[in-house]
Amino acid sequence: MIKHIVMWRLKDEAEGRTKDENAKAMKSILEDLKGKIDVIQHLEVGINFAKSDAAFDVALYSEFKSKEDLEKYINHPEHKKVVEFINKVREERYVVDYEI
Repeated sequence: MIKHIVMWRLKDEAEGRTKDENAKAMKSILEDLKGKIDVIQHLEVGINFAKSDAAFDVALYSEFKSKEDLEKYINHPEHKKVVEFINKVREERYVVDYEI
């Protein structure tokens, strides 16, 4: 089992929306990937509520059966569309992938 975790800090404003609006948009489009990419075993998206300088704004937790399935997800055209939007609204991105 592969775990794929990504966290983003968002710009205060981007694409004509506030940070909060973009966080909600990210959550929606990321969750929509569940029905579009069949290699996703589990996917959840959370919007941060903690008021801390160390906090990120949005987190993605997802699971895949294998490294190959993770690669299929990363290279899938629907995922690439989501990445295109996220890259316009984010300041920072951190990721960790691990196998259990």
